[in-house]
Amino acid sequence: MRVCSVDIGPDGFSAFYEASYSRMAGLVAAMLGDRHQAEDITQEAFARALVRWKRVGTYDAPEAWVRRVAQRLVIDAGRRAQHTIRVSALLAAAQRGRAEPDPLISTALSIALMRLPMHQRQVLVLYYLADLPVDEIAKDVGIPVGTVRTRLAAARHRLEQELGEEPAVSAKPVKGEPDAR
Repeated sequence: MRVCSVDIGPDGFSAFYEASYSRMAGLVAAMLGDRHQAEDITQEAFARALVRWKRVGTYDAPEAWVRRVAQRLVIDAGRRAQHTIRVSALLAAAQRGRAEPDPLISTALSIALMRLPMHQRQVLVLYYLADLPVDEIAKDVGIPVGTVRTRLAAARHRLEQELGEEPAVSAKPVKGEPDAR
């Protein structure tokens, strides 16, 4: 069963790109909390797909391939960001200056989301924003289904603690978990 029918030629890639870019950029932005960096990563993931389009275009779900590449680039960016944060903290301590906050991370939810470990944030974004089922997230990320469920539960719990709220009764339940309603 083909999830996404895409022509293999250059026009096929253009149609695929136009149909998928906004959705992919939104998912990456939710994982990173930085729209500009998300656009860079999304463009890089699509550029890699274009170079390999003869093969990627034949996949049942080429968007899943691009999403996986983007996730790996997000993880790499996270590693670079951790290094940058350490260096910046040393420089900031020396200068005693403060930068303006990024408007994307100004809400309580986005701040709490950015405080989640990347592995929890990743599954949370894929589940709630990409609306992927748990088994597809497991396949995309390369982890067992049970691990996805565990990470989702841990991410929800941590967000509840960060936001100081009771669990939402209308929250989308994970298949296999008891429904709170």
